[in-house]
Amino acid sequence: MSDKKSKGRTAILVADDDADVRLALEMSLSYEGFEVWTAKDGEEAWTRLQKGIAEDKPAALVLSDLKMPRLDGMGLLEKISSLDNPPQVVVISGHGDVEVAVAAMQRGAANFLEKPLDENRLRATIRATLRQGELTQENRQLRNKLVQNWELVGQSESIERLRHQLRQVAASEATVLITGENGVGKEVVARNLHAQSSRAAAPFIAVNCAAIPSELIESQLFGHEKGSFTGASERHIGHFEAADGGTLFLDEIGDMPPEAQSKVLRSLESHEVVRVGTSSGRKVDIRVIAATNADLATAVEEGSFRMDLFYRLNVVPLRVPALRERAEDIPLLAAHFLAKSAERTGLPCLTLDPETQLLLAQQDFPGNVRQLRNLMEGAAIFSDGATIQPADLEAVLSNGPGLVTPRQPSANKGHDPFDAATFEEFKIQAETLFIRLRLERNEGNIKRTAEELGMQRSHLYKKLDRYGLR
Repeated sequence: MSDKKSKGRTAILVADDDADVRLALEMSLSYEGFEVWTAKDGEEAWTRLQKGIAEDKPAALVLSDLKMPRLDGMGLLEKISSLDNPPQVVVISGHGDVEVAVAAMQRGAANFLEKPLDENRLRATIRATLRQGELTQENRQLRNKLVQNWELVGQSESIERLRHQLRQVAASEATVLITGENGVGKEVVARNLHAQSSRAAAPFIAVNCAAIPSELIESQLFGHEKGSFTGASERHIGHFEAADGGTLFLDEIGDMPPEAQSKVLRSLESHEVVRVGTSSGRKVDIRVIAATNADLATAVEEGSFRMDLFYRLNVVPLRVPALRERAEDIPLLAAHFLAKSAERTGLPCLTLDPETQLLLAQQDFPGNVRQLRNLMEGAAIFSDGATIQPADLEAVLSNGPGLVTPRQPSANKGHDPFDAATFEEFKIQAETLFIRLRLERNEGNIKRTAEELGMQRSHLYKKLDRYGLR
């Protein structure tokens, strides 16, 4: 193996068991200004690649023969594909290896060259492949930056599980339905999913379905032609078309009027939109992510939401946990929001006093993460020191409605309510245990449990949310 070290030059690794081929490529590529490493087989090539990574001088491109001793080109390609930031690979094939070379490209190789090597084609292929690698790297950096902007803060088991699910789902094109209470961060999850997907560089269009008047929702979603209705003074491109190539986020989908639901379903099935005022459709390439804080299954039962649309949206369900379900994340989230506030204002970043951390952990946040964020921003304004004190929280709360209340005692399965310290705590634990047992007996069926308890479903849902049983 030989190295030509020249700091700052693009490194190319040549792997071939033919010494004459290695020498010819080394001389030609060195003349073109590249730093050239050579290896006589796949094992030696893999060792040299790892050395370059360890020295923070990774190879940008690998030229690899397919037939080599110890580790062949396909085996080397498999190892290279396992790297976090793999170099581009161009395989070199003989006349009888073209089918194998095509198979290598299907497994991640960028291109292939056929022996005997043509000098002009070699140079053109290397230039094109390196440019492709630069674009891939730029996209990867953009994706990483976007993911950081919409990171999921926390170390709880539920958030780690959600992160894992997002990594799995991001590589697919499946429609996703995100559920969770108000303020848990459903849009953050949607943007994180978009940032990890192959559509990261394309538009992310967020639509609040609950905020659009029913008479305008079709125009807003699908667009309209000039003069199609009173007030349509010019052509309007709808959200579906604006998201072409990217992601369309339909927030509060449960509040979409029934007449619009059928048209959304049609667009999802046909992958095209029809503007108001025309009968011709336009193809769109979008990934749809929907979100709701409502129980769509119950809405389907009650007839307020289309069953076929529900199943079309609920291909991949993701649930975002309420803040009370991951109380251990509260200090991390609070510190994160203080850091973000400092970035926006240009002021020094405040920290949390230990007593403040303890106080926050003991609180219930019905408004979830959004409420905690607002509380931290308000406390930072009232703080006179370098740390957020309990008095700073009180200053925010005393100037507005009581948004933070003491956390209710949890009633874990098997906990005896008769051990409660107060009568109020006993009532809470007993009611929680009673509802949990009835839910288990009815296999989680909300409707049947509510009927058995002689309670309206809406009232039961409130109790489930209050006691963290959903």
